[in-house]
Amino acid sequence: MSAESVNGPSPLVVGVLPGQHPEVLQTAAMLAKRLAAPMVCAYVDEASYLVEWDPARSAHRLSRHPDADNARIRETTQKLHAVLEEHCAGLGVEWTLRTLAGDPARAIGKLATDANALMIVVGTPERGMGHRITAALNGSVAAWLSHHQEHPILIVPAARK
Repeated sequence: MSAESVNGPSPLVVGVLPGQHPEVLQTAAMLAKRLAAPMVCAYVDEASYLVEWDPARSAHRLSRHPDADNARIRETTQKLHAVLEEHCAGLGVEWTLRTLAGDPARAIGKLATDANALMIVVGTPERGMGHRITAALNGSVAAWLSHHQEHPILIVPAARK
């Protein structure tokens, strides 16, 4: 019996961030609707690191900033939840939001593998010098995934202004 027949259709795994360009969610939601696939949206908290992985629950993590961490993550998750509802409203797309910890590319890749994802959808790095420096130092999530994943990767560019 296939994983799809036991757990429903394979999902699209979508990397989400606060302030992310809207084309990522618009594209992912429209694709999910056309494919009749659910979306598993993943926000990765880089200020935490993974201690244990449990797909049935949120990742168990330890924070590098424990005093303010829970409130900050809760606030970020609530904001992302509202953005997801806004972009998926009226499309009939089933979605969930997962908060993960650690390196974004590796966390999203592991989630895609564990969820038997149909595809991974991520955005391009934001424009600007600050984002270029960050990408140069930390690497691009999209680039890492494209070199280390067995799942198809859809990299959605930001619209030119």
